[in-house]
Amino acid sequence: MTELLRQVDADARRRPTPCDEWTVQELVDHVVATPTRFAQMLRGESVDWAAPTPPAGADPARAFRSHADELVRTWQQSPTAGGVDWQCAELAVHTWDLATALGRPTAGLDPEPAERGLAFMQASLTEDKRSPVFGPEQPAPDGADAYQRIAAFAGRAA
Repeated sequence: MTELLRQVDADARRRPTPCDEWTVQELVDHVVATPTRFAQMLRGESVDWAAPTPPAGADPARAFRSHADELVRTWQQSPTAGGVDWQCAELAVHTWDLATALGRPTAGLDPEPAERGLAFMQASLTEDKRSPVFGPEQPAPDGADAYQRIAAFAGRAA
């Protein structure tokens, strides 16, 4: 994710994304804030996912890395680092979203988070829980990588 965030230039920020109604900038803001929100949840703090997302700032890659480091420290300090699979799913789907919006491939990315997130989603995301966040499962392309498969499962047209 950090490398993708480094590739977001001023022109890309206004582009649409596979996330309905989000521009690249809005997706970047969400992705950068997500690790902090997950860390807050692990600490037992209340998180309002519907609250406005703070801006990612001038260096979103650096901010994301800092927030991700905070999340890892929180996992290490938590007696039960629950939610890791859900966190992998969230970040893997949005990794695909950002890569797609930027016209970048996902084949070279570490497949483990996407595979772990996909297994979680397949085990827990029932048809009645898909809407409004996820659409119906889409077919993954032949030879799809892990990010393409999780995106298709999440209803993204790959």
